[in-house]
Amino acid sequence: MNRRALKVIVPVVLIAAVCAVTIDGSSPAQAGAGATATPIHHLVVIYDENVSFDHYFGTYPQAANSFGEPVFNAKPGTPSVDGLQGALLTQNPNLAQPFRLDRADFKTCDQLHEYGTEQRAADGGKMDRFVEFNGTPDPSCQKTQVMGYYDGNTVTALWNYAQRFAMSDAFFGTTYGPSTPGALNLIAGNTSGATPPAIPEQVSNGVVIGDPDPGHDACSSQPQVTLTGKNVGDLLNAKGVSWGWFQGGFRDCSAQHANLAGTWEKDYVPHHEPFQYYASTANPVHTPPASAAEIGHAGPANHQYDLTDFWAAADAGTMPAVSFLKAPNYQDGHASTSDPLDEQTFLVQTINRLQQLPDWSSTAVVIAYDDSDGWYDHAFTPPLAASHDLLYDGLEAQGVCGASATIAEDRCGPGPRLPLLVLSPYAKQNAVSHVQTEQASILRFVEDNWYLGRLGGGSFDARAGSLLDLFDFKHRNTQPLLLDPATGNPPVADQPLPPAGATTTSTTTPATSTATSTAAVTLPTATLPAVP
Repeated sequence: MNRRALKVIVPVVLIAAVCAVTIDGSSPAQAGAGATATPIHHLVVIYDENVSFDHYFGTYPQAANSFGEPVFNAKPGTPSVDGLQGALLTQNPNLAQPFRLDRADFKTCDQLHEYGTEQRAADGGKMDRFVEFNGTPDPSCQKTQVMGYYDGNTVTALWNYAQRFAMSDAFFGTTYGPSTPGALNLIAGNTSGATPPAIPEQVSNGVVIGDPDPGHDACSSQPQVTLTGKNVGDLLNAKGVSWGWFQGGFRDCSAQHANLAGTWEKDYVPHHEPFQYYASTANPVHTPPASAAEIGHAGPANHQYDLTDFWAAADAGTMPAVSFLKAPNYQDGHASTSDPLDEQTFLVQTINRLQQLPDWSSTAVVIAYDDSDGWYDHAFTPPLAASHDLLYDGLEAQGVCGASATIAEDRCGPGPRLPLLVLSPYAKQNAVSHVQTEQASILRFVEDNWYLGRLGGGSFDARAGSLLDLFDFKHRNTQPLLLDPATGNPPVADQPLPPAGATTTSTTTPATSTATSTAAVTLPTATLPAVP
């Protein structure tokens, strides 16, 4: 009952179609530079921070509609998800039951989300040791907070996007671990090739398992790591396809903003910028583009930019074919430094603006996350790559993560389940895909859509499932869905009537709160296996 292994459903016909011919029937060899296999000519990947699927979508599409919170009412016929239902809510095998975080509980502590602790929390697929291993180390919060989840009264915009567009309930981290492995898997499907090859808790066997800073970045602190091998930027450059990584604070890495809790945070986080680990795609001293015309193309900035540069290109009608957007630290959704309401502001303002561009008719926006932050999620998928690092692995036993025939030391995965949404005129509407995908699936979509080929060198792009189940290329709906950044709902005049007793108020900044579960527990730490 507690071991939830998701079925892998692979749309073989769709994958073959994309790899073999374009929509107009031409082959990759016939396609010109920048040609695409689908009607998607612009891909925008918004890569946010540290959220598990159940943490944001566990009770989708049912929201509590508590007094004073923005109301969410699902459309008739909304499909269900593999979420928190029945015994998972009332007889959960963890030391605490899952509990709803109110909108006022927007500020939470950061949970423990390391390569080894996430494996131990999953406990061989039993998914029953999250409190012990992933519970926050912050003494100001209870470890049981790791079981908390939000619903459509807090992450309202994301739930509304899911209603209009498409989402997945079977999207996983390519490996276990924190932000940097997740960022590297997005652009390379690979976390290996690191120098130095060993840093405690950060690098093992030449594989990045922690959050060391990139060695090709003047804003980095210690420890620092560089990577060899190729990433998707190298493939895009070789094909002459315009692209860029756009991150808040990149222009001035000392810039700061205050989040809703009143905490000032530096905008730029070096270990969230994966292209800075590779010499071929790095912009070490954060040189700005020489002109707006350079953005997306070869030049002093080497495809690494500030967020303001993205809008300079987009507003000029020269949005790159492939764009990765990283919110400033206070708006990226990362627990403790950010929160779901600051994140919502960034998402809605960005997506509202994108939908009003002339390029929207050929654009797809992917909203994805770099890791789970350790937040509870009940879904488990057996590893497709096993690792037997005696010091760090521990899914089934000390030094054991998976029994796959594919061995990739310190790259065990897929890891925790994460949210994924696709917003596009060509996205399926009010749809939930159950096809198993992972972070490297976004990389694979870029490779397939622009005929880039595979990276090789051990990249997991070759195994990653296809995102095509989220699209419907036979129908296009360019009508924008514009939302209010504060409530996450459409303008009041367009909202459905709330149920009796509910209210649509609460557009003001909520009071600061640090949420804790009411179910305090005493942890039997003396009996737990060792955690490195």
